[in-house]
Amino acid sequence: MLRIVGVLAALLLVVFLIFRTPDTDAEEMRAKYGGAPSQFVEIEDGVTVHLRDEGPRDGLPIILLHGSNADLHTWEPWVEGLADTYRVIRFDQVGHGLTGPDPADDYSRANYAEDIREVADALGLDRFVIGGNSMGGKHTMAFASAYPERVMGMVLVDAGGIPMNQIEVQEEDDDSGNIGFAIARMPGINKIAEQITPRSLIAQSLAQSVSVKEIVTDEMVDRYWELLRYPGNRAATMARFSTDYEPLTKSEIAELDMPALILWGEEDRLIPVSAGRWLDETLPQSELIIYQSIGHLPQEEIVGPSLADLRKWLGTLEQG
Repeated sequence: MLRIVGVLAALLLVVFLIFRTPDTDAEEMRAKYGGAPSQFVEIEDGVTVHLRDEGPRDGLPIILLHGSNADLHTWEPWVEGLADTYRVIRFDQVGHGLTGPDPADDYSRANYAEDIREVADALGLDRFVIGGNSMGGKHTMAFASAYPERVMGMVLVDAGGIPMNQIEVQEEDDDSGNIGFAIARMPGINKIAEQITPRSLIAQSLAQSVSVKEIVTDEMVDRYWELLRYPGNRAATMARFSTDYEPLTKSEIAELDMPALILWGEEDRLIPVSAGRWLDETLPQSELIIYQSIGHLPQEEIVGPSLADLRKWLGTLEQG
């Protein structure tokens, strides 16, 4: 019996060593993804944030927040279409990209909102437009709830942070959801995923998240895979998914009376379009645009129309 146990343990060790995907090298990742115009800015609590601050200094400032397990590069298509007129700031939130894990392992909604304030303070921003996709949309509303006097307007792109018991969820099909997020929520399995994270898993997760499959290039998959494996990010991901979901309440959202632009992919399988309609009904001053045949990442799946809708809305905001 002891021999059998020993052999099985040895086999498991061999399998682990064969399939283990180690962390990427931090300096190598900074060289690959942190070149100009990137900056590394120190904020409070020992966090050094990877950010990009582009466009004219006197332009209307816009802060853009990426979604879960993404990074600031998800906004590249929008930045290319905005930076001629607007000052566009985007940064890797803690537990993501080149910012890496939070030193205190604090992935609460409140801490993410405070990080936004600290970044804005470090850049000398008083009032600005703030927007986010998915988790970034949740943090957009969390910041607006905590500091409404600093928010000129919100852009919510397939946003999280909504009390899901308030909306109708469409019946899921076999290709719904996101396998990566599902694994991150599984106790025990998620610990294995901290060490064994195959590239194919990232490719499948991205393909499940979008309707325009052509945007899921080898370069995109490599970036998600490599930055997820940036030292500490996988453990941060499991910590985030192991904590209780912290949506805003209906009353908190209803009190956000600044102008809001809501953009949503009709085929979003992560956060259904019914959530976007609920937001539009709940927010006092909102405009909802739904994109047919688009999934969870409109800013990348339908760049031209989404950018045109955003610029039009920003124009009305400036006139007001």
